[in-house]
Amino acid sequence: MTLINDLPAHVLLVHLVVVLVPLTALVLVLAAISRRAARRMGEVLPLLALVSLVSVPLTTQAGEWLERHVTDNALVQRHAELGDGLLPWTAGLFVLAALVWWGARTTTEPRPDAKGTAVWSATPVRVATVVLSLAVAAGAVVDVYRIGDSGAKAAWHDGFSRTASHASTDH
Repeated sequence: MTLINDLPAHVLLVHLVVVLVPLTALVLVLAAISRRAARRMGEVLPLLALVSLVSVPLTTQAGEWLERHVTDNALVQRHAELGDGLLPWTAGLFVLAALVWWGARTTTEPRPDAKGTAVWSATPVRVATVVLSLAVAAGAVVDVYRIGDSGAKAAWHDGFSRTASHASTDH
């Protein structure tokens, strides 16, 4: 993708990433903590994570096109470098979302053996899933923030005046 309605596609697609990745992270953590929430969300959780995952390379490719069409500077290069690091985080969100969704669909109650004692417990698996979900969600959100901040600095440095250039007519 290069242009959408004569605007660089990157500046439009980036909004998908900025909204969907943190939303996916939040929903994943909620679903990992609450099986009830995971069941209520159903297929929405992995589908949301899939759309987030797909939006990242689309936005990155559009950004690479834009990078070739703007004045080269260190801020743009830093933004591009940071942007390349988001895909693993969104892949992690997708894998965990699929795992949480699948886990909510299956029964994880311990099965008693012949003596009536539990054969295994789902608690360690659930705790590990919650911890991993929190870590990946936090990493993804922090990365989106860092990428967005560097992109804003690259786009807006020296692009505005700290003082108004025209007298305001608003009262």
